[in-house]
Amino acid sequence: MVSKTLKKLAVTSVLATASLIGSGMGMAADTIKVGVLHSLSGTMAISETTLKDTVLMMIDQQNKKGGVLGKKLEPVVVDPASNWPLFAEKTRELLSKEKVDVIFGCWTSVSRKSVLPVLEELNGLLFYPVQYEGEESSRNVFYTGAAPNQQAIPAVDYLINEVGVKRWVLAGTDYVYPRTTNKILEAYLKAKGVKPDDIMINYTPFGHSDWQSIVSDIKKFGSTGKKTAVVSTINGDANVPFYKELGNQGISSEDIPVVAFSVGEEELAGIDTKPLVGHLAAWNYFMSVDTPENEKFIDAWHKFIKDDKRVTNDPMEATMIGFNLWVKAVEKAKTTNVDKVIDTMIGLETPNLTGGTAKVLKNHHITKPVLIGEIQDDGQFEVVWKTDKEVPGDAWSDYLEGSKDLIADWTKPIYCGNYNVKTKKCAGQKY
Repeated sequence: MVSKTLKKLAVTSVLATASLIGSGMGMAADTIKVGVLHSLSGTMAISETTLKDTVLMMIDQQNKKGGVLGKKLEPVVVDPASNWPLFAEKTRELLSKEKVDVIFGCWTSVSRKSVLPVLEELNGLLFYPVQYEGEESSRNVFYTGAAPNQQAIPAVDYLINEVGVKRWVLAGTDYVYPRTTNKILEAYLKAKGVKPDDIMINYTPFGHSDWQSIVSDIKKFGSTGKKTAVVSTINGDANVPFYKELGNQGISSEDIPVVAFSVGEEELAGIDTKPLVGHLAAWNYFMSVDTPENEKFIDAWHKFIKDDKRVTNDPMEATMIGFNLWVKAVEKAKTTNVDKVIDTMIGLETPNLTGGTAKVLKNHHITKPVLIGEIQDDGQFEVVWKTDKEVPGDAWSDYLEGSKDLIADWTKPIYCGNYNVKTKKCAGQKY
């Protein structure tokens, strides 16, 4: 009798366990997991934490609309801690362990390069929301930030045509984005007739804080009588002491204007901007843009973050654009299947915050306007120049040997990220 009772309890226990497992699996199947891969600590946290919050806001808004395909979105947040190899580990964790359907993340190109092999190996999907150096098009990535022809090249053209710049300081953080961008800009400037002696290039490590000698060199370089400008690809928290040192040494925008590609409203929020008034930044969005779409976005951000003083910036808009495009693709494909979503993405459109439209191109880049903003004493930017219409993102530079003959086209029959139009061959990832 005891034996029968024990057997009955054992069977009941097994059934209960199976029921719990089944219930857990059912619960998991009722949500769509969204990976959030941004540094919440380390040198890049100053920029990336806001993007984590932006994704969470977009998920919250979408869930209030009923989710996607009748399922709630479930965020899975990890912290790669500004550690580039850790980005790859966290990506593998998101795809293999957490089984996320999509990832929104990365800021630096070195972090994106770190996760790329994992994405391609495990067939993951990443939306990358920050300006970058180009020279890449992966089937598993959609680049919603600016390519060089949507930021760097127009910024240089503005300085040449509107400011009359003749001498150039290309100052950047020592990693792939600044080095490749400056390689493109150096080739572009030389093609414009700029002499090598009129180009100064300088790189500093992440988190660099002692700018006294470098800023002194910049000041000396700009004292020859030729109009000089700094093109800055300095990233992360190194920007704070850099701009502070400019002020300390009395370098104003009238003397040597700085146009930055990685400094937006979020970075300026932590410093005294009065000495920086007149310096510039090139982006595809500024918080100061006066449109109904932007007003609505800012209001939603303040309500979500519960702080009316929090600013918005360009990578936030790029995150929003990528998220909305992914939702559209999933709903159109009626599945979160990565292969089907990737193919469905091409040609989709969604409103941007500046009054135009972002369209997904065959090279997995999007169309974007280009804006030049001037720093104001309140930490905002006044738009002083913009393109007449959206500029299509170009994955491969027209100014570098080995790149100018390449295109990216993720539609059949080419279906290749680096297709040589002369040899008619694909040199990399192909399906």
